[in-house]
Amino acid sequence: MKNNKNIIYLLLTILSLSTVSCTKDFTEVNTDPIGRRTAEAHQLLTPALVNVLNANMVRNWNFNNQLMQVTVEINDSEGRVFRYDVRRNQADYTWNNWYTNLTDLRDIYTIASQPGSLNKSYQAISLITQSWVYSLLTDTYGDVPYSDANSGKADIMEPAFDKQRAIYEDMFLKLEQANQLLKEGTAIVPTSDPVFKGDVSKWRRFGNSLYLRLLLRVAGKAEVSATTIAKIKQMVDTAPAEYPVMENNSHTAKILWNGTNSSTAVFSSPFMVNIRAVDFRNMPVCDFFLGKLVNWDDPRVDPALGTASVPRFGLDRGPDGWVGVSSGYSPGSGVVQQTHFNSDTENKLTLQTDVNTGIIMNSAEVAFIKAEAAAKGWISGPVQNYYYKGMADAINYWMPTYITNPTDANFQNYINTAGLTWDATLPLDATAFGSKSQMESILVQKYYAMFLVDFQQWFEYRRTGHPILPKGPGLVNGGRMPTRLNYPLITQSTNPTSYRNAVAAQGADDINTLVWWQRP
Repeated sequence: MKNNKNIIYLLLTILSLSTVSCTKDFTEVNTDPIGRRTAEAHQLLTPALVNVLNANMVRNWNFNNQLMQVTVEINDSEGRVFRYDVRRNQADYTWNNWYTNLTDLRDIYTIASQPGSLNKSYQAISLITQSWVYSLLTDTYGDVPYSDANSGKADIMEPAFDKQRAIYEDMFLKLEQANQLLKEGTAIVPTSDPVFKGDVSKWRRFGNSLYLRLLLRVAGKAEVSATTIAKIKQMVDTAPAEYPVMENNSHTAKILWNGTNSSTAVFSSPFMVNIRAVDFRNMPVCDFFLGKLVNWDDPRVDPALGTASVPRFGLDRGPDGWVGVSSGYSPGSGVVQQTHFNSDTENKLTLQTDVNTGIIMNSAEVAFIKAEAAAKGWISGPVQNYYYKGMADAINYWMPTYITNPTDANFQNYINTAGLTWDATLPLDATAFGSKSQMESILVQKYYAMFLVDFQQWFEYRRTGHPILPKGPGLVNGGRMPTRLNYPLITQSTNPTSYRNAVAAQGADDINTLVWWQRP
């Protein structure tokens, strides 16, 4: 009995002490020592940018490149993108990723606007990166949630879909504001910036270059053409010092990958993490993409130049040489793989492990924007200066020691041998297959310059009809290039009213419904 009393007393003592301890240190003990309730602006930038770029590269590889005849699968089953058989589930991945990371990109502006954390450069970077991601969303789907988007904290659970024109007009305002904010050059944390390592002057160039891209995209719309063309002229001709843009590849917006598929580094390329080596090398190159490069004797496919110090596209010859696969072939055609991109297991120069594949926007695209604007008479010329600059920058990005600028002897020899000298006698535009025009000349080169850059090849094709692509006999969807992606199925159940309003305003939720800037 005495032993039992002692045991009961001991248990009561322990319980009493533990109760006092829990009460005394409850907050401290139950606070996560790693997680934080608040974040600083610089802590949100890298994860959001890396996540968005990861999604962009994955979908560039398995969606954009299939539509735009960069690569083509050996596959006779249904649901093949290269045959324009685009299923609804293609829409979910980018939608979810882009909106998820927009929350952090928007929060950067909010945090950087608070008195204790005020930083105009982070405000501007937030506005630029928001515009970048929102432009991807609206150009992919059309009307999308914008004003009410990412506002769950404000109890907006069913955001309205904004019209594309209104989205573009607000993006223009954001980019104007960003340009002004970055004038002061307020310092940021260099290690927080995976793109420019803290160089805010380059962020300003990127923001204005993105501005030019978006202005050009809608310049064909009658209701906004006067203002957008005037703005392009102001930025390029009238006040270029007020709107600095990318001028060479040192200004190109990119993330250099520094990890491997087994690395814990934050900058691991999605080509290594999300694509198996066997799948990477078993993706044949399309004869449209490959054929022109071979005909031009382009240095980017020259194996003699493919060394570690002179990077190229990492292509490997097929059994019969530089032979691609025709896109849109009919099922049962018996096509076989020839040329393909090298994988990381082949001990060769390979695109899969290339650190330079994380492109957000490059200087070559800016030069081609100016070339088109000059060809159309919107800015001063001569057109060929911009045209050659774009071509030289596009090659220089992959082969910086081989071609440096348009006056380089290697470049001059290249364009003369390839027959790519500018021809001002060509008509401005013509879209019949096999026809030549100034627009085709510019947009073909722009197509190669935008290799690996998210959906930009597809967006530009939808805007211009260039480059003129051959149509294979196995195409479905009436042989029509899809003009948008469907809204994800989840939006119909989680946001039914706004979804129905968007469809009523824009048109059927179909891959052939034209978005605002595509409509006549």
